Amino acid sequence: MMQQQQRPTNSRNQITLRGSTKIIVEFFEYCINSLLFQRGLYAPEYFKMTKKYGLNMLVTNDPEVKSHMREILKQVEAWLMACKVEKLILAIKSKETMTVLERWQFDIHNTKDQSSTFSAAATTATSTDPFSRPLAGAGQDSTSTTTSSSLPSSSPSKPKLEKTEKEIQTEIQAILRQITASVSFLPMLDEKCTWTILCQTEKDAEVPATWSDADPHLVHNAEQVKLRSFSTNLHKIDALVAYRLSDDL
Repeated sequence: MMQQQQRPTNSRNQITLRGSTKIIVEFFEYCINSLLFQRGLYAPEYFKMTKKYGLNMLVTNDPEVKSHMREILKQVEAWLMACKVEKLILAIKSKETMTVLERWQFDIHNTKDQSSTFSAAATTATSTDPFSRPLAGAGQDSTSTTTSSSLPSSSPSKPKLEKTEKEIQTEIQAILRQITASVSFLPMLDEKCTWTILCQTEKDAEVPATWSDADPHLVHNAEQVKLRSFSTNLHKIDALVAYRLSDDL
């Protein structure tokens, strides 16, 4: 009588690099859309509601904006798969003066290889395909960016036990709720604004011709608020927002 060997059951499926990358790119897509809506960069009619992460999310229904964002995230996905991207930044600027008013920064830590270190000199680039659309009280000029930056990179944290997809979704839900709630303490954007996506990459990353060098778009006279984070075991995303204090403070 042959004894059959049973495989140990494990309710926590191991997440691959491609799977982790997909989760992060999808998060960026919904997060950027949410910020464009929450910060009033487009009129409400430029958005439609959809269900994601157990939340009612607003995403743009403008074909040109969707196409532009798709191209940005396609390149972010390539850099994530190559482990060459360190930060993604959404900068909101005054359209008249080009002063950076808000800077939403997402630090991307590769936790798969703890022995690897980020390059001290990173590259930031910006997309060479800007465009403008009518906004509700705020004008927009969207560009994507990767550039040289002297900003310090945080050390990646130690990997945790394998997470279930549900646990990751719960963490993402929490950070998106926090971003929505942040509107209550952020200054109102009462002038026409533009937005720019920047990526800080490692020095040896391949940068397409459609992206160009850009400065890190720092906020002067800034207040910073650290936001929640989430991880997939292969990647960890830390978030913070820097916003400009009123000149009369």
